[in-house]
This record gives sequence, C-alpha cells and structure tokens, in this order.
Amino acid sequence: MKFKQLGKTGVLLSELCFGTMTFGGKGYWKAIGQLPEDEVTRLVKMAIDHGVNFFDTANAYSEGLAETLFGKALKNIGINRQTVFIATKVRLRMGEGANQVGLSKLHILDSVDDSLLRLGLSHIDMLYIHGVDPITPLEETMRALEDVVRSGKVRYLGVSNHPAWMVMKANSFAANLGWTKFVASQNFYSIASRDIEREIVPMALSEGISIMPWSPLAGGFLSGKFKRETKTDGGNRRDNFDFPPINKDKAYDIIDVMKKISDRYSVSVARVALSWTKEKAGVTSVIIGAKSEEQLLDNLACTQLQLTQDEIKELDTISALTPEYPGWMVERQLTGRFPEIK
Repeated sequence: MKFKQLGKTGVLLSELCFGTMTFGGKGYWKAIGQLPEDEVTRLVKMAIDHGVNFFDTANAYSEGLAETLFGKALKNIGINRQTVFIATKVRLRMGEGANQVGLSKLHILDSVDDSLLRLGLSHIDMLYIHGVDPITPLEETMRALEDVVRSGKVRYLGVSNHPAWMVMKANSFAANLGWTKFVASQNFYSIASRDIEREIVPMALSEGISIMPWSPLAGGFLSGKFKRETKTDGGNRRDNFDFPPINKDKAYDIIDVMKKISDRYSVSVARVALSWTKEKAGVTSVIIGAKSEEQLLDNLACTQLQLTQDEIKELDTISALTPEYPGWMVERQLTGRFPEIK
C-alpha cells in the first residue's frame, strides 16, 4: 500500500480509502448494502490489516447507522485512534425538520456534534460538505466550518460534488479572512466517467487539492459482472439502484478492453479499473466499498497491479472524453506555443 500527501498538508493517506456506504442498509441506502455490525468489524479490520489508514463515511449513509456501525467497529477492533484518518460529511437531509438539511451554520454545528456522538470520537479528521446548498450564503457556510475547526472537533475540510469555480471561490474567501481552506475534493471519477478532467482536475492540480474518487467502479458496472450480451440475475447493485449515470454503450467498449488486460494478468476487470483510476493525475486516495471479504480483498489487490504505459494509453484512448469548448480551443491555441506541444 502506497501513501500519498493530503493536499498541501503534512498528512499521508493510503492510496485506497475504505468507504462505508454498504454499512447498515437503512432506508434509501438499503439497495447499496446491508452489512451488520459483525461483518462491518471484520471488513474494517481486514482493510486496516492490508495497510488502509483512510476511512470515509457520511452522516446520511443509512440515516446515521453507517457512522454508528463504523464507530462500533473501531471500538471492537481496539484501534489506536491516531493510526487512522476518518472523514465524514454534512449537507444531506437528516430528519423531517425544515433545518435538518443544507449548509447553514445551524445544520453544520448540529451535524458535527451528532456525527461525533454516533462515531464515538472526540474529533473528525476531515469534514466534507456533501454537495451544493444554493440558499445558504457562502460566508455563513465558511464561518461555520471555521468554527468547527477552531473548536477542535474537525481537523481538515473537503468538498464533494462541487464545480471547480465554487471551490476556488470558497478557498479564496477563506484565504482572505485567514480561515481554513478546502484540501480535498471528493468526486465521481472512473474510467467510464472522466468528466472531472475538464475543470475539476486542472483546478485541483493548480491549487494542490487532493482528488478523492468515489464510485471508481461506476456503481459496480465496471466490476466485470455486466456484459453487453447477457443480463444479470438481478442481484447486483446496478440492477436495483442504477446510479451513478454513465454512457453504458461506451462503458461496454471500455470493459472489452479492460477484459483483455485482466485476462493477460489473470485478475478481475475491477482491479484494472481501480488501477487505472488510482494512477491518474491529482488522485490521492480512491474510495472503495465492499459487501463481502472476497470483494474487499479483490479491490485491495489492485495496489499490486501495475499497468504498462501502452495499456494505460489504450485505456485512455477508449475512454477519452468528447472534446468540448473551450477545451478544444485552448488545446488548438497551444499548438506551437512550446516546442514539446504539437
């Protein structure tokens, strides 16, 4: 397991992060996973034993149950708190009340206290804002985030599912006031969906912000279980929860190429997909999830697969984004600007 730097901080994180979305299975999240406490504990320990020091959860996962189960797992294992880095999130609805959602100071402060209680922790290593809240002023959100950092309840800040311009605006605002800036951006990123390479990745590389890909297997579509010519038995996540959206026809073309590579190394298609993602520019830690020990071990094994430059080029070509403006104009105008650019 390799370790990479979190943004411009001195923190080192494992190149794979274990996500908890499969824990609990309450409400809306049931289709994603329903792991009980004993299995959660077993998988968390397995991840730690294989070098993972980074864990990702969210207050909304299974309506808080995922945080509770993860907190119990840490206690059951007896892990040294200083050896793991734990991230959770705030933004999604946590109750029927009008203010139990969003990025207001009220909801952020309440949510952090609630998450700490469920996790059984004294602090959160990194708090992500879990999406955009168009009705709360940016100043209010950033002030609340600064408050939870200064209180010692949160150490670092991240964003999730935000466009690049919003991250820049927020960090500029924080910098001008001497407040805490975002050091990580958690985004949907897989070989079947490279949208963030248009704006978010260039922004992150420029600003020293870590990219943390979620759903690198595109909701299980890149696991190798889905084939163009056959239907599944209905027991896969995508059969019951068809998310996140992807161009499936293009994804099948990508899977065909990954299958050739996976056969060459006698590994799963999923390992090839994860290996491609973890080596992309700007990526610090790829978030994996699992419903079983077998699935977790296979995902963890992607750290042992090193694709060749020719294989990466082949995968990059089949999965390439369709050129969009102003990107194609920028590339065109760079021609001849530097000797190495053709």
